[in-house]
Amino acid sequence: MNYDLIVIGSGPGGYVAAIRAAQLKMKVAVVEKAELGGICLNWGCIPTKSLLKSAQVFEYINHAADYGIKINGEATADFGSVIQRSRNVAEGMSKGISFLFRKNNIEHIKGFGRLAGKGRVEVTDAVGEKKTYSAKHIIVATGARSKELPGLKQDGKKIIGYREAMSLPVQPRSMVIVGSGAIGSEFAYFYQTMGTQVTLVEMFPNIIPLEDEEVSKQLEKNFKKMKMKILTGSTVESADITGEMVRVNIKTPKGTETVEADIVFSAAGVTTNIEGIGLEEAGVKTEKGKVVVDDYYRTTAEGVYAIGDIVKGPALAHVASAEGILCVEKIAGLNPEPLDYNNIPSCIYTSPEVASCGMTEKQAAEGGYEIKVGKFPYTASGKASAAGARDGFVKIIFDAKYGEILGAHMIGANVTEMIAEIVVARKLETTAHEIIKSVHPHPTMSEAIMEAAAAAFGEVIHL
Repeated sequence: MNYDLIVIGSGPGGYVAAIRAAQLKMKVAVVEKAELGGICLNWGCIPTKSLLKSAQVFEYINHAADYGIKINGEATADFGSVIQRSRNVAEGMSKGISFLFRKNNIEHIKGFGRLAGKGRVEVTDAVGEKKTYSAKHIIVATGARSKELPGLKQDGKKIIGYREAMSLPVQPRSMVIVGSGAIGSEFAYFYQTMGTQVTLVEMFPNIIPLEDEEVSKQLEKNFKKMKMKILTGSTVESADITGEMVRVNIKTPKGTETVEADIVFSAAGVTTNIEGIGLEEAGVKTEKGKVVVDDYYRTTAEGVYAIGDIVKGPALAHVASAEGILCVEKIAGLNPEPLDYNNIPSCIYTSPEVASCGMTEKQAAEGGYEIKVGKFPYTASGKASAAGARDGFVKIIFDAKYGEILGAHMIGANVTEMIAEIVVARKLETTAHEIIKSVHPHPTMSEAIMEAAAAAFGEVIHL
């Protein structure tokens, strides 16, 4: 039962850390009580993208005439089949992780893991039997769960979290979604497209409040075009579930408004899974619900590390994976450089998509930079026009003195794929001039990056 490394949790932080450790010749075990792949593969990133693709296909069919295609009869969505396809995709991905574990000789220990003294992990299996395993190093990667708001207790039926939102047995006629971050906005797009009347409630002045304000306003415009009801600067005061419908009292800038809906979906963030896993007993320091770590994810307890949603930083799958690799490589004696949290891409898979990296225009100005801003609209993109996806733009903020890319903010078709160019460019300290002089293929949406850079410096051709 002795290992070089035990990882508690098999999400995109845990399973990636385990595989990288196995590549570095460590003897590895992963403790996981549920499906391999964690929330991301089973109840988050992957199955939601399946749902969103189904919604996009439905949207295409309903607008087929715009592309010169005639369809006889009205298209209908089989909600149950859409949900089942999503679950099948998630199951397939989870099986893929199981295959990778076998390939890399990683042991999957099924059960609930907790720290049980220096170098030890106690695992309780499904029938309550406990076993203790030992390892030189232990990585805690237990992730997070849906956050419960005061006065909005989730019962899994009328007031739900993201798990229930992606596996409802019947499509609701109406839904109130509380929170317009990535989770809330993606589900708002999905359900509204499928025919559910959505009311999206956001406490901040703009939806997707962490994104650039211009991007937020563009997405709100698109959502309203879909007939979605949006209440910004608003908070849910109470929800009465005693009747057939949920009566939701919402405090808005214009006064209290009552909205009736079949279901209320609480999408206002996540809460870390750090309770009951022995952190305090092991001497692991926590602050404000997060585990305190250094640049290489070492906790205050010797031989114990923490990565992913339970540490400070963006709660994103790709961040957890990067942290896991970096942590393991440091354990193995390599010399990885600390993660640059200022160069992390953010993606929201609505339609149009949203992607960003680095500072917003407002943040750059507040930071004292003299800036140049280049913006290229999709209405001027030949590929976007041909694709019938003219809503959106690419906006890049540069340091005026050196041409350094301070940030990029995009909304439109394919931008979640395009943002990687900016991430690599910033990593390599690429300047605006170098982007302008790098030949981009035509016709593509990615040309908008080159054109936006050119616009910032007065060299844009197609505007």
